[in-house]
Amino acid sequence: MNTSRYFIRSRDIFTPNDERLLSIVNVCKAGKKKKNCFLCATVTTERPVQVNVVKVKKSDKGDFYKRQTAWVLRDLAVVDAKDAIKENPEFDLHFDKVYKWVASSIAEKNTFISCLWKLNQRYIRKKIDFINVSSQLLEVVDEYQELSAREEQDIEIMMEGCEYAISNAEAFADKLSRELQVLDGANIQSIMASEKQVNILMKLLDEALKEVDQIELKLSSYEEMLQSVKEQMDQISESNHLIQLSNTNNLKLLSEIEFLVNHMDLAKGHIKALHEGDLSSSRGIEACTNAADALLQCMNVALQPGHEMLQAVKQQQQRFSDLREQFARRLASHLNNVFVQQGHDQSSTLAQHSIELTLPNHHPFHRDLLRYAKLMEWLKNTDYGKYEGLTVNYMDYLSRLYEREIKDFFEVAKIKMTGASKEGKKFATLPRKESAVKQETESLHGSSGKLTGSTSSLNKLTVQSSGNRRSQSSSLLDMGNMSTSDLDVADRTKFDKIFEQVLSELEPLCLAEQDFISKFFKLQQHLSIPGTPMSDTEDVDGGTLSRIHSTGGSQSITSENHMIRQMMIKIFRCVEPELNNLIALGDKIDSFNSLYMLVKMSHHVWTAQNVDPTSFLSTTLGNVLVTVKRNFDKCIVSFHPLKLHCFVSTLHKNLLR
Repeated sequence: MNTSRYFIRSRDIFTPNDERLLSIVNVCKAGKKKKNCFLCATVTTERPVQVNVVKVKKSDKGDFYKRQTAWVLRDLAVVDAKDAIKENPEFDLHFDKVYKWVASSIAEKNTFISCLWKLNQRYIRKKIDFINVSSQLLEVVDEYQELSAREEQDIEIMMEGCEYAISNAEAFADKLSRELQVLDGANIQSIMASEKQVNILMKLLDEALKEVDQIELKLSSYEEMLQSVKEQMDQISESNHLIQLSNTNNLKLLSEIEFLVNHMDLAKGHIKALHEGDLSSSRGIEACTNAADALLQCMNVALQPGHEMLQAVKQQQQRFSDLREQFARRLASHLNNVFVQQGHDQSSTLAQHSIELTLPNHHPFHRDLLRYAKLMEWLKNTDYGKYEGLTVNYMDYLSRLYEREIKDFFEVAKIKMTGASKEGKKFATLPRKESAVKQETESLHGSSGKLTGSTSSLNKLTVQSSGNRRSQSSSLLDMGNMSTSDLDVADRTKFDKIFEQVLSELEPLCLAEQDFISKFFKLQQHLSIPGTPMSDTEDVDGGTLSRIHSTGGSQSITSENHMIRQMMIKIFRCVEPELNNLIALGDKIDSFNSLYMLVKMSHHVWTAQNVDPTSFLSTTLGNVLVTVKRNFDKCIVSFHPLKLHCFVSTLHKNLLR
């Protein structure tokens, strides 16, 4: 840098503003087109001193420089030299924003940064971060203490007392030196004169030191005592922590014990009821039911991890298992005895019902057994093997009982149908050959394709016959007179009433038994209502077959409905054969009876379909209806064409009334 230019800049730019230039660096902005300018570090000549960083730029109109921007050094936050090891001309100054500069030389950069450091240390004493700056540039500045106002005043007074203080500085300095020596001698004499006081002071200092030693000894003893107290307090604190931990553990243990006692303790009354409870009385059954429920709750309690490892818990669970096994065995044995006793009791009433055309009423038996419904549900949930065994035994006992009752009932019906005539006795005593039964059964299941054409007419007959059965019966009698005048009208009327009574007795019997099975064995009975999308129906030869669509949510209901149907099929396995025998007998007595049976059977099938299209009763009556329809078709075919035309027209008119 040219010295003359420096002085020109200093005189033209800073002197008019009472500023003194301390350092200057030629820079340009980083990353832009090179336009040189100068950064100057200045201080004011007046107090208080203010340090500034001034940006000076050459004017575009002439060869002179002017101030462009000035920053106060107090606003400087960071000086970043970019690299403390490798020389780099770039540096950043962080004022209100970051200013990036590139120095024309590394020496000017280092000198400028060193000047900023010294100015900060001397005037500002503000924490400015100098980062990536070599430690050599950051020299420790000696403490510089400015003269106070009083000191300046004393110096001025002293210089005013000496005429040559300014003109002859050396003489003035010699004079000050001599006066200083005189003052030092006076001070020494004064100190020597005060030796006695010094000795006294030294003695006092010695005594004070002894006192300090004693105090230090006491403080040491106190410190030892405090250390002992601290150790004891630490022990007490640790002991309190252990006691608190022990109390917490005891509370948790007590909580676990209370949980196990409250949830796994079976009352003595319940245990006694399970061992010795009377299963034949209502009070005993209620006590056993409550005890069984309490036992199930104790066995199904949700134990926490680790409870199973406790010996007491294992013993209690084994005790509960033994109680459950013993009570389940006792309950199954008692119910089996009840089933057997029911068979004996009902057998004693068969003679009375055999005189009249009625079936024995099983309602008292169902009522007595329904008291055990909750116990059966408990047995189903706890011991399914015994529950299944009871189901099988019930079906065995009841199937034999119903078989006797139904066969006797149908024998009475056959006797009443045939009457006391010789021809009737002949028909009543005619046994059905096995081959005929087999042939009818095969035709029942194999002729669905042949009878499809008459299915729609059968359904129309079924719907229309539900409201006016009596008027239809009288019309049918008139048609019988028109077709065959030699048959007795009274016999047909009698047959119609007997057949209606047979169906009327069978329907409530089957429905009552099905309802009892669903309640007693806890099987959900799902009734398919016509018109709902739960099932699709198909008409096959006058019968209705249902296809239930199984979904994920109805799997259990479907399986339980299937179980109910299977139980009903086994219990009432003789109903369909006996009905077929009765139909065959009526057809042999008089072929016109097939018409009466068709009307009655259609009405009962329609009623059963409305109640539950998938029930045992609906399926059985539908199968029998196929046989009746086949007999009716044979009867129609055997008519003379003229009689057939008269018969069909009259039948059509009466059915449309």
